[in-house]
Formats: sequence, C-alpha cells, structure tokens
Amino acid sequence: MSSRRTDTMPRAPAWRHRLLRAASVLGPGLVVMLADTDAGSVITVSQSGAQWGYRMLALQLLVIPLMFVAQELTVRLALCTRRGFGELVLERFGRGLAWISMATLVLSCFGALVTEISGLSGVGQLFGVPVWISALAICVAIFAMVVTGSYASVERIALGLGAFELAFLVVAWAAHPDWSEVGRQMLQQPLGQRDYLYLVAANLGTSIMPWTLFYQQSALIDKGMGPQDLRAARLDTLAGAVFCQIITVAVLVAAAAAFGGRAHALDSVAEIAEAFTPALGPLVGHVVFAMALAGGALVATIVVSLSAAWALGEIRGVRHSLAAHPREAPWFYASFGLLLAGAGAVVATGDNLVRLSIATGVLNALLLPVVLGLLYWLARTALPERSRLRGGYAWAVGVALAATSVLALYTGVAGIVG
Repeated sequence: MSSRRTDTMPRAPAWRHRLLRAASVLGPGLVVMLADTDAGSVITVSQSGAQWGYRMLALQLLVIPLMFVAQELTVRLALCTRRGFGELVLERFGRGLAWISMATLVLSCFGALVTEISGLSGVGQLFGVPVWISALAICVAIFAMVVTGSYASVERIALGLGAFELAFLVVAWAAHPDWSEVGRQMLQQPLGQRDYLYLVAANLGTSIMPWTLFYQQSALIDKGMGPQDLRAARLDTLAGAVFCQIITVAVLVAAAAAFGGRAHALDSVAEIAEAFTPALGPLVGHVVFAMALAGGALVATIVVSLSAAWALGEIRGVRHSLAAHPREAPWFYASFGLLLAGAGAVVATGDNLVRLSIATGVLNALLLPVVLGLLYWLARTALPERSRLRGGYAWAVGVALAATSVLALYTGVAGIVG
C-alpha cells in the first residue's frame, strides 16, 4: 500500500526542477560583474564624467555585448573542459607562454588589489580612519573570510556586499541630468585629444579585465558545474554584464551632472564623494557613496585575490580550491595572503589613488590583445566539437575581439605618448 501510494503521488513539474537547478548555478557571473564595478572603475568613470561630461556614455553601452562575448567564452571553456584558463594555456601552448600569461595576470591583479584597498582606505578616511588601519583591517578580514569558508559562502558574502552598489542608481536619479545635453554630448567624440584617449583606454581596461576572465572560469569549476549548466551560466553572465554597465552608467551620469564636464580633474576619493553629495546632502551623500564604493571594492578584492591564487595553482599543478583546508593547499592560501599583504603595504605608502586607478585601467587595456587572443584561440581549438566556437558566429566574435584589442592598444599608446 505504501509503495503504491508513493508511486501515485504527484511529481513536481519539470519546469520547477529546471528553475531550481538554474537558480542553484547562478552566482559566478554576477559576482565577477559586481567586481567589475570596482573602486578603479568608479574612480575612472567619475574622472571621465568630471572631465568630459556624457561623452563616454556611448562607450559604456557598447561595452555590454563585448563583456558578455568575452565572459561567455570563459563559461564554455570552464564547463566543457573542466580546466582553468591557466591549465588550458599550459596544455596548449607550453610552460613558457603559460608563465608569461600568469605574469601579466598577477601584474594586473596586483595593480587592481592596490586600487581596491586604496579605495576602501579612502572611504575610511571620509570617516576619520587612518589609511594604515583600514588597509590592515581589510586584508585581515578578507583573508580570514576566505580561509574559513567554502566557495559557496564566499559567493554569498560577495553578492551581499555588491548589492550596496545599487546606491549609485539612487545618486544618478537624484542628480536630475539634462537628457537633451546627454544626447548632444554622446555625439561628440574628441578622438584627437590625448587625455580623452587615455581615459577611453582606462575605461576599456576597467570593463574587460584579464582577472575577470580568469576568475569566472576557475569559479565555475570550483563550484562543481558542468556542461548541463551552460544555459543558466550564460544567463547569469548576461545579467551580470547588463547590471555592471547600468551601475557604471549611473556613476558617469552622476559625476557629469555634478561637475558639468568642466575639465575638473579629481584628485582623491573624498573629492569624488563630493560629486555625489549635492542632491543628497553631505552626511547622507557620504554614507551612500561609501556603501556603494565599498561594496564593489570588497567584491573585487575577493575576486582579484582568488583569480591570482587559482591561476598560480593551475600553473604549478598544486591543489587550488576553496574546498581544501589550508593544510591541504598551502601554496594556494599562501599566494592569496602574500598578494593581499603586498597590496596593503603599497597602500600604506599613500600613493595618489586616482592616478593609480586610471593607470591600472590603461595597463589592463594594453594587456587585452594578449588575453583576448589566447581566449579566442582556446575557444576555437580546446573545446569539444559540439561546443567549439565555429561558423559565422566565430568570425563575428573574432572581429569584435580584434577591434576591441586594436582600440585598447591604440588609445592606450596614444594616451601615453600623445
């Protein structure tokens, strides 16, 4: 009787199973895109709005499909090969090129970490906290969270912190931009201006970053996902790319509305915060700005540190998973901790955050041709036949990535040497 009743019990609809499965795999795409709206991105976009008004708004919208295309390739590689980016480069191109790619990644990650910790320390300064205390507290807290947690717990914390970035939407709405002026300036592209080209490169480098590609590929593997999760992972990535650029557009609009594009160069986090306070008042404006900047910077600190640690573990062939205890993966946790400590030490010297953040973005832009080239080649050769990038879409992706690489290289070099 009991077995008969069990057999006749209604089963949950298939769509509910698919929905629950899709919900369970969401996270890596959103996390990496929340990290993309980091301190460096906020600072670079704020500087762009302050100096050039709404002129770079069109670039921020054009970046959305480029971000998705690049990140979607990492999704395919992760789920269909079950190998990280570093492992695939090592397997396909040998140890020499693998170490070169890792060196560029670590350089990019270190610059980004310095930017994130500097941004967080700048937020602390708004409330009277010395830089060295903020830097020390941030490094200790991030390391403790990663050492004591699994990937799932780190992902949940990162998503919670990143939600504070929604505050930028409030600030942009309260700025009441002149939309006719927005449309007029979007059509003006001063491509002959060296300073403009430098910021274009920095915006590209803070949108499509090498470490975001490495992170998502390794995170998908660490989460235990497979080819059956490809569709959900793509939706996760698309949602993250759109959300990231909506936040970025909000920051640019708020800065442009506050400064009016009067070629006003920003020199500190405190000055950037002032751009977001006229509509909300000093106290509320500072608190809202601090929460939004800190949310993105904290997520990016986690993502950047893990990207470098995962990649180094892949190249060395040692265990590199958050599921492992520190005694089981000492190289993974040691490299993670050393990167944090080194970046924290640099921040304590008190370098100019704004210049450093923009320079890091330009560095990322100059690295894009190598990273995107390797990514495209792997998508064409390392994937199983069924998932391989091929046909007309492969040509379209190749043209898009090549155009992005040329633009990044040209604007970066022209912005530096004039």
